[in-house]
Amino acid sequence: MTVNVHEAKTHFSRILNRVIMGEEVVIAKAGRPVARICPYEHAPAERTPGRDRGLFTVPDDFDAPLPDSVLDGFYG
Repeated sequence: MTVNVHEAKTHFSRILNRVIMGEEVVIAKAGRPVARICPYEHAPAERTPGRDRGLFTVPDDFDAPLPDSVLDGFYG
């Protein structure tokens, strides 16, 4: 959606509602795009290495071949 500056000032709340719903809005001055309003994306939480240590143990047979009954499901 593209709107001119006057329309953006007049209907700013309506435009923000559209942005909240995920739409990007371009604001144009004299028909030339000058700005883009898009939904704000929160930065992902910072990862902490080792935070889940001890919650899972890799089984000894982790990389063992799958049984034929399971492989048959893939290859029919």
